[in-house]
Amino acid sequence: MSTHKNIDKVCILITVLTLVIALLFCNGTSFGIETKAYAAGYESRLFDTSKVHTIDIIMDDWDGFIETCEREDYSACSVVIDGEAYKNVGIRGKGNTSLSTVSNMGSSRYSFKIEFDQYDNTKSYYGLDKLCLNNIIQDNTYMKDYLAYTLMGDFGVNAPLCSYVYITVNGEDWGLYLAVEGVEDAFLQRNYGSDYGELYKPDSMSFGGGRGNGRDFSMTDFMGERDNSDNLNSDSETQPSESENVSPNKPDFGGGNNSDFHGEMPDFNNGDMSAPDKGNAPGGGMPGGTGSSDVKLQYIDDDPDSYSNIFNNAKTDVSNADKTRLISSLKALSEGTNIESTVNVDEVIRYFAVHNFLCNGDSYTGSMIHNYYLYEEGGLLSMIPWDYNLAFGTFQGSDATSTVNSPIDTPVSGEMSDRPMIAWLFSDEDYMQTYHELLEEFVSRTDFASIIDNTAALISDYVQKDPTKFCTFEEFEKGVETIREFCMLRSESISGQLNGTIPSTTDGQSADKTALVDASGISLSDMGTMNSGGGFDKGGFGKNAKESDIAFQTENRTALQPPSGAMPDNFSGSPPDGFNGEPPTDFNGEFPNDIGGSFPNNSENNSDNISSESNDGRPGNDFGGFGGNMPGGDSNTSNGRPRGNGETPSMGGFPGEMNGGSDVGGNNGIALLIISIGTLAAGLLFAFLYKR
Repeated sequence: MSTHKNIDKVCILITVLTLVIALLFCNGTSFGIETKAYAAGYESRLFDTSKVHTIDIIMDDWDGFIETCEREDYSACSVVIDGEAYKNVGIRGKGNTSLSTVSNMGSSRYSFKIEFDQYDNTKSYYGLDKLCLNNIIQDNTYMKDYLAYTLMGDFGVNAPLCSYVYITVNGEDWGLYLAVEGVEDAFLQRNYGSDYGELYKPDSMSFGGGRGNGRDFSMTDFMGERDNSDNLNSDSETQPSESENVSPNKPDFGGGNNSDFHGEMPDFNNGDMSAPDKGNAPGGGMPGGTGSSDVKLQYIDDDPDSYSNIFNNAKTDVSNADKTRLISSLKALSEGTNIESTVNVDEVIRYFAVHNFLCNGDSYTGSMIHNYYLYEEGGLLSMIPWDYNLAFGTFQGSDATSTVNSPIDTPVSGEMSDRPMIAWLFSDEDYMQTYHELLEEFVSRTDFASIIDNTAALISDYVQKDPTKFCTFEEFEKGVETIREFCMLRSESISGQLNGTIPSTTDGQSADKTALVDASGISLSDMGTMNSGGGFDKGGFGKNAKESDIAFQTENRTALQPPSGAMPDNFSGSPPDGFNGEPPTDFNGEFPNDIGGSFPNNSENNSDNISSESNDGRPGNDFGGFGGNMPGGDSNTSNGRPRGNGETPSMGGFPGEMNGGSDVGGNNGIALLIISIGTLAAGLLFAFLYKR
């Protein structure tokens, strides 16, 4: 037996070091160790913007699914993304009232949401759990959302990734969509690391905050509420020229008869229908703002129940401590105190610099206060962009010149103090100077013409063959020309406002219009507004669709004619019934030995590659002997890396790379704790043997 005099000290040292390492890894943030965002595996695949991607949706009863899209119930399907197949994923209709808008148009071109983990929480597309497929409604340019997210992301804002995808259904053309990264778990991990904070989507409880919201919205009731307001009679000089025929006591929803309204409706709160303030309406919105105090991010009191439009729309699991911390941040925000400890200053200023360029009246700064995510971590607040299909002044149809010259220093519809998340920026000269510097950097370094021209060249052929599009190809070409000119004129105006040659406030522009950039040569409606580019009189399976192009329209279903008269009281149907079925059994077998070649992207009937239905009516769990290399190349590796546990992948992607990257903290701390315990055990064993 060894009698080395220091062996006990060595054992104690090993034990202490092991415990310290485990403690640091499991509670690193408490000691100031920051988690790192990581490069997601899906980022370089589906969201490679250099090409148009392909998604084939494989479903036996597609027509039946389309008929139930407005209920937003999940159905099981398989999807093939750029040749990689994923079995038993969830798909549903998406879009709140835009679902009924599509239906009322006689179209089947709904937006969809795909949840890879709907039936199996271990499944993802290279780490992506949720994918939105936007139908590009009210957007003749096909690129309003795309430009917004791309410009935000390029300028340092944590924005969702996006790319164009051409969708087929069972191998038949369906249309060109915009694929958008869901702002959920995968987004949070990609941007903030695994130990991320809390995410909210503040919105009215009756409209837009989640699945099923907005269906009970009544245009007639809304008009009645607004008729009782005296504040809608704003000064005649600020009335949009394209809205002259609208009753002065009713809001303008885009230049035309209000009975023709057909857009993605803004959010309203049943308890707060206050009339907007007088003033300019940047981004094509009405003066003022309609929304509850909590959605405006105002401090109300210390009771969490007063913030139901925030906490009931939380996207992460929030505790009472999380609620208390957020309320404290909102209080400091409303008071304008401790801003550096309350707001992620650089990122929020960057967000508003790009946001104010985009002139989106359907947003936090507009007349309808919604379409943003609120991220909170350690008391710091950030804004995450969402839903810009009515940006570039196309929300409520202001005239082009007033929109192009939207004042950069009074960008809020109504009183600035009404929106504390942006009010702090203009209450401090240093913050305002930073905002101006970032705006100048954004405008000067962004080649809008090249971005738009390159995007148009990329998607043009796909738009032309899109059988379900909401506009003609000629309208698309005109829309691209218009948005290109809009961006050039908007850049010119902002440069003038920054150098002082153009007034940068509402009052300044009202007093002197002579220096404003003239945009009378363009019409905002050419880009697609709430009354065009997806209205009751536009495309889908209605006016612009040829009978031969309607591959999936339900038999004997006819396109609805444009409605006339007032909007019905019951605008959008009943709440969804929800998903009540059992989740399908995931694929657990071995792949056949005769796999070879490449998986067909657009075969005449990809559904033949799916086995017959299982007893519960869902697609079977067995891909037959199709010709195709499964993702990852040979049978043992994926891009030169092992598949993880050596198990067969679940139709695309491998366990070894599902998370798309690595970071420190969160769930990884558990694994490191196990490693540390193992190290401790090994050290003790070594000491024991050494002493013997």
